[in-house]
Amino acid sequence: MKIIPVTGRSNSGKTTFICKLIPELKIYGTVGVIKHLGDHEYRLEEGKDTTLFFENGADLTTGIDAGKSVVTFRSNSLDMMLYLYKQQDIDFAVIEGFKKYPFPKIVIGDLQDDTGILRNPTVDQVIASLSSFEDY
Repeated sequence: MKIIPVTGRSNSGKTTFICKLIPELKIYGTVGVIKHLGDHEYRLEEGKDTTLFFENGADLTTGIDAGKSVVTFRSNSLDMMLYLYKQQDIDFAVIEGFKKYPFPKIVIGDLQDDTGILRNPTVDQVIASLSSFEDY
């Protein structure tokens, strides 16, 4: 699994870039995206059964509907999420944020990052540079 981190300042265009990158990566395999929420807490939908299960101490909850599954863990470990992605045979793990991790990164905007290997690239430049990113 290739790890493709995308980093940059808030509102620099990271999400927009990733949304353009996903369909191009899908040509070559499966894609997962992990977003570092920073100080923004992800809120579970109030009053829903899976939220109640989690609030009452479940370490793992899952909601499954006709087209998807939503899983909530009591973990904020990037390493754990990468492990789970690998277990699901994801080919490309795109990571938004996590500036402090030492992976070779795509840098969007004017952020200074010594681990940046591509700065404000086109999607085609990323596809052409896939071998430059770390394997998990």
